[in-house]
Amino acid sequence: MCDTCGCNITHGNENLIRPGGKLEKTESGKEAVTVLHSLLHENDHTAQHNREHFDQHNVLAINLMSSPGAGKTSLLEATIQQLDDNIRIAVIEGDLETENDAERIRKHGVKAIQITTGSACHLDAHMIHQALHNINLAEFDVVFIENVGNLVCPASFDLGQHQNVVLLSVPEGDDKPAKYPVMFRTADLVMISKSDLLPVLDDFKVAKAKSYLRDIASVAPIIELSSKDKSGMPLWLDWIRQQVEKRKKHLEQSVD
Repeated sequence: MCDTCGCNITHGNENLIRPGGKLEKTESGKEAVTVLHSLLHENDHTAQHNREHFDQHNVLAINLMSSPGAGKTSLLEATIQQLDDNIRIAVIEGDLETENDAERIRKHGVKAIQITTGSACHLDAHMIHQALHNINLAEFDVVFIENVGNLVCPASFDLGQHQNVVLLSVPEGDDKPAKYPVMFRTADLVMISKSDLLPVLDDFKVAKAKSYLRDIASVAPIIELSSKDKSGMPLWLDWIRQQVEKRKKHLEQSVD
């Protein structure tokens, strides 16, 4: 999508193609494919820098992705309320406009940085790099990145995260892994959100969703969860704790 709608150029990376920018000139001067390839290359370079920054401060970065309305912000609110107090959380919010989601997070006493992307339907590594200037990572253990609601473009942009979590909400239908395989293949964890609606929306078959996921060669674990009635939350919280511990052990081994 990004190579046709133009959203590959964002306020985070547009300086690269402006006059005097690193990517102002390409081999032909006009080929969009060359520009897109170069922008993605620069994105990956910045993503690696972000990841190194997270690692230096022993911070786990989790990228939350889903379609709009799948329940990412509600999940974060429930997580803040129930996760151990000794695991310190910050949130980076991505939306085309408004600070609505960031304000919801701040009401729980958690630091939230809002990124408004304008016309871009995803976050990129340059935006995250800018946001990190406003976060003292030494004060946190986990940074959640709530990506723009979209099941296409966010899958193509590395942000420097350690883990990708993709939400599939019950109202969307159980066939989304088949329809959007690129997104679901990136997932380190898939959560079937709004599971409290399963008795009402009985055309959503959990077994089918899991089958579609395995059909695209994904081995990601699957959690059925509801931020409303809190079912499945213990499994999600345990997963976060496990990832925090794994990150610490990995970094300790790297130092040794």
